[in-house]
Amino acid sequence: MEIQVLVISALSIGFIHTIVGPDHYLPFIVMSKARKWNLFKTMMITLFCGIGHVLGSIVLGVLGISLGIALNLLEGVEAVRGDLASWLLIGLGVAYGVWGLRIGLRSLEHSHDHTHNDHGHEHAHNHLGAHTHVHGDEKKLTPWVLFIIFVLGPCEPLIPLLMYPAAKGNWMDVFFVSAAFGLITISTMMAMVFLAYKGLARLNLNWMERYMHAIAGLIIAISGLAIKFLGL
Repeated sequence: MEIQVLVISALSIGFIHTIVGPDHYLPFIVMSKARKWNLFKTMMITLFCGIGHVLGSIVLGVLGISLGIALNLLEGVEAVRGDLASWLLIGLGVAYGVWGLRIGLRSLEHSHDHTHNDHGHEHAHNHLGAHTHVHGDEKKLTPWVLFIIFVLGPCEPLIPLLMYPAAKGNWMDVFFVSAAFGLITISTMMAMVFLAYKGLARLNLNWMERYMHAIAGLIIAISGLAIKFLGL
């Protein structure tokens, strides 16, 4: 009966923890749109970042419990990791947003109008595509930066859930609780990203295409600020 209660608690808390934390899905949604990732790539990056996110806390929790570290100390370590992850997310958002704004303004400078005398009307030529090219190394770097941030990002509610069965030396229950929490967290992350990806695909966002990178950076930074100052 105890394990059933713990597993249900892990599922409930993991789901709520993920839904109310915009950092669990917004970065993937906006980066996917800005970088033009296909659905498969978007979901795979979300999956691996989710696994890293959950495993980071599980490893820390199990290691701490094995060494007999007190709950308040473990929670303190998780709080430090949370601060670090939120500042990294803010930093990534600001840096990417500034880069995106620079790219957008540069593309605006290269847009020009000219008149075709033989047709007697104007054509606006936007060289956006040519001047927002993202190099291969930069494309590869972004998923890794997200992965590192998510590995550092804590799953604070998981540690107390692990302490109860661990205190009784019931490591099988620790496994079940960890698996339940991890499964619901990653599944919820992927579901949110999938729904948003499909929803955005139906919208005509060509009017903001020029500043999509800047918008992505802004939203990522806001996600980090929400975690840092609102505790989401």
